Amino acid sequence: MGGKTLVTSRVWTAVATLALLGAACSPLAVGPEPVKTGADLVIGIPNSATGSLATEGGLSKQGYDLWQDWSNRNGGITVQGVKHKVRLVYQDDQSQAQKAAEAAEQLITDQKVQFLLSPYSSATTMTTAVVAERHQVPMVDSNGAARQIFMQGLRYTFGVLSPADRYPIAAIDWETTLSPRPKTIAITSADDDSSMLIAKSTADYSETKGIHVVFMQTYPAGSTNLFPLIQQAKAKNPDIFFNSGHFLEAVAAHKAAKDLGLDAKLFAYGVGPTQPEFAQALGPAADFVITAAPWTAQAKFKSSYGPTSVEYVEAYRQKYHTQQEPGFITADSTASGLALQLAIEHANSLDRLKVRDALAALDVNIFYGRLKFDAQGQNTFHNALVLQVQNGQRQTVWPPELASATPQYPTPTWESRFGTAAAPPKAKLPGTGRPRAR
Repeated sequence: MGGKTLVTSRVWTAVATLALLGAACSPLAVGPEPVKTGADLVIGIPNSATGSLATEGGLSKQGYDLWQDWSNRNGGITVQGVKHKVRLVYQDDQSQAQKAAEAAEQLITDQKVQFLLSPYSSATTMTTAVVAERHQVPMVDSNGAARQIFMQGLRYTFGVLSPADRYPIAAIDWETTLSPRPKTIAITSADDDSSMLIAKSTADYSETKGIHVVFMQTYPAGSTNLFPLIQQAKAKNPDIFFNSGHFLEAVAAHKAAKDLGLDAKLFAYGVGPTQPEFAQALGPAADFVITAAPWTAQAKFKSSYGPTSVEYVEAYRQKYHTQQEPGFITADSTASGLALQLAIEHANSLDRLKVRDALAALDVNIFYGRLKFDAQGQNTFHNALVLQVQNGQRQTVWPPELASATPQYPTPTWESRFGTAAAPPKAKLPGTGRPRAR
């Protein structure tokens, strides 16, 4: 009886061993459980597909789409063990502030978006932020830099950009290191709030640095016939010519300066030279122009989250089939998407209030630089770099520790670069003589 029991025990032991081996070899037992897939994370973006800001709106969209690619590369954003793919929903704001507010309202109420990313400009961002606040929807602002956005007591809007008035300060600080030092400046500006803020900051800070403002005039935003203003500025013979406006206006102003022979020692623009389209539109005339920007590919900020600068530039080139580097408008947009994603991950929730609180507590280094928001929601990392177009390429020229090239100054005269401008054709006068009988 005892022997029979021993044999039976050995049989059961063998069976159990085979069962364990079988379980170990089974595909069902290999690795952790697969992550579940949930519904798409729907994010709304009022943006300028048409109107005077369509160029900048397109660059902003490039940055958002790059973030969407990066976020979805491994199945999306993981929240409580469930992956949610990012789906961006765009609505054209026609480059108008009121249209942007209406687009945001529709995205939230009709499209049922869960979060917002901002349109391109300060004016459209400001009205969108009011809508986001009313619905308590977190919005990360990519390209609205006017301080007024963050002076409304808003709790649900967070901006990655430094305040708009930081950029002319950086450029003027650099200009005071030049030899011969510029002593006068002429300023033209679009009449929207952000452009006028930058123009006023430029004028005020220039005076404190011994650069006298000899001309200052606004024009309707979106204008492309700036010849009369440039003619007036030329009469003042400024050392620096500065335009605070938008891409198409910058191209128009610089073309007018060339055609009219305004020979400044330095040409500076608030928007335009950071975009490859500026040099493409103007050709060699774009050389020597400067601007200030929050980011360049050459700066190579260290990243602890998301792609590195090198990875980001490569992703941009592959997606858009170019050897150009992305400009700051594109990078701003990607940075705002990364901020929203990290806040969702830190909150481990899609609850809007929890994500809002996670944004308020954010402190991270990404390819774009540091993101840490103050009590008003604006980024505390006030980075401003000076760029110059050299041989058709954008180069970082200041500060020296981040520079990719030596600045070229002063700007050669138009005649020395392109020869004497052709005389305009003579006007065709109407015929003279006795009027025809009626």
